[in-house]
Amino acid sequence: MKKIRVAIAGASGYAGAELVRLAALHPHFELYAVTSEKSSGIPVASVFPSLAGLVSLSFQALSPEALAEAADAVFLALPHTKSLTPVAACIQTGKLVVDLSADYRLKDPAIYEQWYQTPHTHAGLLKDAVYGLPELHRTAIVKARLVASPGCYPTAAILQLAPLFAQDLVDPHGSIVVDAKSGISGAGRSPALPYHFPEAHESLEAYKVGQHRHTPEIEQELGWLLRRPSQAPGTDAAQPIVTFTPHLVPMNRGILSTTYCRLRSPMGLSDLRSLYQAFYKGERFVRVQDDIMPNPRYIKGSNYCDIGVYLDPRSQSVITVAALDNLVKGAAGQAIQAMNLMLGFPEETGLTAPAAYP
Repeated sequence: MKKIRVAIAGASGYAGAELVRLAALHPHFELYAVTSEKSSGIPVASVFPSLAGLVSLSFQALSPEALAEAADAVFLALPHTKSLTPVAACIQTGKLVVDLSADYRLKDPAIYEQWYQTPHTHAGLLKDAVYGLPELHRTAIVKARLVASPGCYPTAAILQLAPLFAQDLVDPHGSIVVDAKSGISGAGRSPALPYHFPEAHESLEAYKVGQHRHTPEIEQELGWLLRRPSQAPGTDAAQPIVTFTPHLVPMNRGILSTTYCRLRSPMGLSDLRSLYQAFYKGERFVRVQDDIMPNPRYIKGSNYCDIGVYLDPRSQSVITVAALDNLVKGAAGQAIQAMNLMLGFPEETGLTAPAAYP
């Protein structure tokens, strides 16, 4: 089989480096070009010694048109607001694109401008962009030219809440709480004081309380579940309201996300767990756990999301716990999962390695 030539823009960040690692091991990909403005001209193995002997390329400066012309498929792992024009340039060449930034995730350009403080300069592409969560949008991803890969926090939150919203089992207005913790790699590779070792070590800190930019992404996808055509008549289709608080914890990788919501009508725990098992039946990368409490150490380096479902019968509250690797299922692995679908490969191709433990 002829290999697919793959280019990765923004390959010197944490998510970009994970893309390089996974793409280099993919049986049907030829890693053709990698870009980095800061490291242009420097061998990849000099920046990431862990890739020595695996990747012989050097970083180059970003030229979206040249990158797309030379490759069959393009991944962009650029900072938020920096992918707008490069994505448009790559799409114009007719190549398949998966963008890991937030620039094409939100369908409403006004909401994008509100949360990212910049106008969307290519809003016409939003109608064609598919939100890259395969467990919800697999059919659309298969046909897509442009996939907007989800953020790491939303991936966990949406997956752990989707079965409840798909069946309209919870009140979506004001009672949905997402409390999530992330390893420091989720903040990116650029140095900043809060991520300096003496600041982050032996620390646990909430940040961007009530104003994190992943909030509208979670609300958009939960709202889609309520409004989709297959939903039962009479479903309350008003936009969900989510209270989301992220926390920074002193570990390299991983997310642990806990959600709380009130059931519309009483349900037993066994029924709730059966609902989740049925919803994710056949899903390669979602594991619904009964006896094992989801924990980031059980999924480190893998493309899995583990979900646990619990019930507080006194308050009729459903509590779900999800764990994933923010750099794999929360970023690079999920992006490759989507690209596999776009190219017609089994979506698990190149992503079946188990977690590293301990």
